[in-house]
Amino acid sequence: MWNYEKRLQYPVKITQTNPKIAQIIITQFGGPDGELGASMRYFSQRYTMPYKEVIGTLTDIATEELAHMEMICAIVYQLTKGLSPEEIKASGFDKYYVDHTLALYPVAASGPAWTATYFQSKGDPITDLHEDLAAEQKARTTYDNILRLVKDPEVCDPIRFLRKREIVHYQRFGESLRIVQDNLNSKNFYAINPEFDMDSNCSCGN
Repeated sequence: MWNYEKRLQYPVKITQTNPKIAQIIITQFGGPDGELGASMRYFSQRYTMPYKEVIGTLTDIATEELAHMEMICAIVYQLTKGLSPEEIKASGFDKYYVDHTLALYPVAASGPAWTATYFQSKGDPITDLHEDLAAEQKARTTYDNILRLVKDPEVCDPIRFLRKREIVHYQRFGESLRIVQDNLNSKNFYAINPEFDMDSNCSCGN
């Protein structure tokens, strides 16, 4: 259950449209390392995580990723609001426009639509948390790439905020991994799934 505050986590105030930039930014909505996939990943993983502290972290970060998705959508919307057909064609935004007009739709910068294959949920806490650590680094790298290509300060400001949050999430998942490891025998870090194996007769190779 959530209480929704009707404001962005960080302000987005873009005064100049730029559909070329929008085509880059939209990848963090529906791309392989974007905010939609991150949120779905962490919400899905939380149910089979055996430790309450880590469940809380997954839920917290999944919720924040929805807020980040909201910010990305606001950026793309403000970059494309009120474009004329001539501007759309000149910018190369026409391929997106013909399918979605100026509505927000989750696609990667390279074109493919969002797919659930962008994330994994294995039900093994060690596996899932390594997936999450890698995901946060890939998202951080994507934001680095965006900042290399985009120089509009009104766009870069919220993108820098989002990049910083990826680093914080990486640190929190690192702490979560330590919690999981502290609850396992050190010999079993990469050998058992406590969701199943702690109470079974399976030796798991030990």
